[in-house]
Amino acid sequence: MAMPTDVPIIDTMIGFPSTDRREIYKFLAPELRDEESGNFKMPAQYMFKDIPSEIEEGVDPVGVTLYTMDRFGVDRAMTNVGNETRDEPRRAVRDHPDRFLAALEVDPRRGMDEIRRIRSFHEEYGLVALSTFPAGYRTAINAAPYYPIYALAVELDLPIFITVGVPGPRLPMEPQKVEYLDEVCWFFPELKVVMRHGAEPWEALAVKLMLKWPNLYYSTSAFAPKHYPRAIIDYANTRGADKVIYAGYFPAGLTYERIMRELPDVPLKDEVWPRFLRENALRVLGLD
Repeated sequence: MAMPTDVPIIDTMIGFPSTDRREIYKFLAPELRDEESGNFKMPAQYMFKDIPSEIEEGVDPVGVTLYTMDRFGVDRAMTNVGNETRDEPRRAVRDHPDRFLAALEVDPRRGMDEIRRIRSFHEEYGLVALSTFPAGYRTAINAAPYYPIYALAVELDLPIFITVGVPGPRLPMEPQKVEYLDEVCWFFPELKVVMRHGAEPWEALAVKLMLKWPNLYYSTSAFAPKHYPRAIIDYANTRGADKVIYAGYFPAGLTYERIMRELPDVPLKDEVWPRFLRENALRVLGLD
């Protein structure tokens, strides 16, 4: 059950360090009503200790992320090229296409403008996935504004990574109830859906739905390995070996030092490790 050291890892959620982390999350500011959240450097800071340090002026964020990936055996990483406040993700995909995979964070409230935006980014960057944050956009997973996006994802053969479970930022949890995935997976059997950010406290339901729907997957983003839900580990070791995908949270909330210090202690079976670290991502992202 030892973690292999010869598997080139694919990380399905990575970012780039900045001089001011708050810039990345300013889109959430109007929705955060409590005073403490306004002082956080990232909106779920109360949940994390020792979040990665910010960088000094003049340091190249892409270079820092590449150096970190090389140190810890990360072969390729998926990043959001749609952040309007930062150019680094787009530059990374353009300059290092062998290392960075382009994903696009989508906001269902924009209607047809968002559909046109997805097509434009896909044409320019060759997207491998979409992602979305229902609580941040105050739109439930199974609400009507998402359906055109799901339909386009099917048309373009792109998986969509959806944040599910109680959100870390202090926002209402209603939009991210795991049960809403049941309707989406039923209505769009060709849509590949990947859960993000834990699915807690409904991780048992998440497993039940993955057993039910062949198009539903789970990624480990935003969780330190020692906190991976037990239900998910048990599922990966049994019927879910092809359904659980590695994702980190660098540099939003976790350092690679911590991730890779804890990851070898995750009790996955020998035959599950290569699928978890690489093979499942290759298949779901259409890279195999």
